[in-house]
Amino acid sequence: MNLTVTPHRFDKTVRVPASKSHTIRRLLVASFAEGVSVIDRPLDSLDTRSCLSVCRALGAEITEKADETGSLRWETRGMGGAKGFFSHRGTPCGVPLDVGNSGTSLFLAIAMASLGTEAVSFTGDEQIARRSAAPLLNALRGLGVEVSSGKNGCVPVTVRGPWRGGKVSMECPTSQYLSALLLAAPLAEAGVDTEVETPLLNEKPYIEMTLSYLDAQGVQYEKDAAFSRFAVRGGASYKPVSGAVSSDFSSAAFPACAAAVSGGQAVLQGLDPSDSQGDKAFFDMLREMGCLVEWEKAADGSMLLTVKGTGRLRGGLFDLNATPDMLPAAAVLAAFAEGETRLVNVAHARIKETDRIAVMAAELGKMGVDCEELPDGLVIRGGARPRGAVLDGHGDHRIVMALAVCALGAAAPVTITGAEAADVTYPGFSRLLFP
Repeated sequence: MNLTVTPHRFDKTVRVPASKSHTIRRLLVASFAEGVSVIDRPLDSLDTRSCLSVCRALGAEITEKADETGSLRWETRGMGGAKGFFSHRGTPCGVPLDVGNSGTSLFLAIAMASLGTEAVSFTGDEQIARRSAAPLLNALRGLGVEVSSGKNGCVPVTVRGPWRGGKVSMECPTSQYLSALLLAAPLAEAGVDTEVETPLLNEKPYIEMTLSYLDAQGVQYEKDAAFSRFAVRGGASYKPVSGAVSSDFSSAAFPACAAAVSGGQAVLQGLDPSDSQGDKAFFDMLREMGCLVEWEKAADGSMLLTVKGTGRLRGGLFDLNATPDMLPAAAVLAAFAEGETRLVNVAHARIKETDRIAVMAAELGKMGVDCEELPDGLVIRGGARPRGAVLDGHGDHRIVMALAVCALGAAAPVTITGAEAADVTYPGFSRLLFP
């Protein structure tokens, strides 16, 4: 699908979709729990549907209903651990489980599936087929799991437990490798302890999010202050998880950015300022670059986050190591900012759905923006109004959304190819962009 965006001022109140990271973690915990979990207002997107499909195939019973307000509800009867694999009607053992485009579902589910004694295979789309799980797979081998994979640790991947525990060292250019081990390790057999050393760890806030789930479950674990060593004791069982999923700061960044580059205003509903999501740091960046960013309480007691563009953005130096998913949106802000902006310490943005550093430099370059690639980021010299162009979304949801937002402040209409990719995390995103 091609999306053509005509420049205009963005002034909207937006109900931000639920968090993908929270939705997938809740689905997995609920699927391995004993009892029934009620997940209200989850993110209903291609990525989370992929995770839901995997959980059903493994044996979880998931029923879709509407709550009393008409919003989506997923009632999940868990398997009570890995012994329930394939015990219900679903995908037969041996048929590969398709994670679609969802890297989060792939990495986390691989580790969870490693707990069982059945062989479980995974596959995915063309982008997933290029995303290596090698560090995670090597760690699982060190923990006693039988593993096979395609070239460079890419799908097809097959794992077979049991998880025997031990001590492994694993570099984590993506935090998802470590989150996978942390979610699975408590469900290993009693007496099976898992110790993980992490000489490299990016995206620390996502590990804090994962640990918050272990804390809520009363799981026993140890970690050092530097997040370079973790020890988890097996023998736990997960309890049901219920409640509404909070809105996604990653998705909220795009309407906020739309207001910033167009001199408009975005009023964002559903966000929780106390949530563990690391991408809420993007709003500090917006403030530092010259936007007005303000929390206020609505009449119903919920919180509203308002972002106002002032018509003047300024460049700066920003370390995106903890928030690599924000690189596309940050690059767009930099294109409109006066002076030079350096987005650094984010080399792992190159191993997402696309090489987002190279892709953003190339696509913004088509609009006349002065971009320079660094090994670990971008230097953007902005201030001039980007010109209209035909741009390639590269099948990457965050690239599509960032380029569409950039179009709002451009000098002429912009067309983005492959715009349907936005549905991976933000269904209906394109409707936001029309007055």
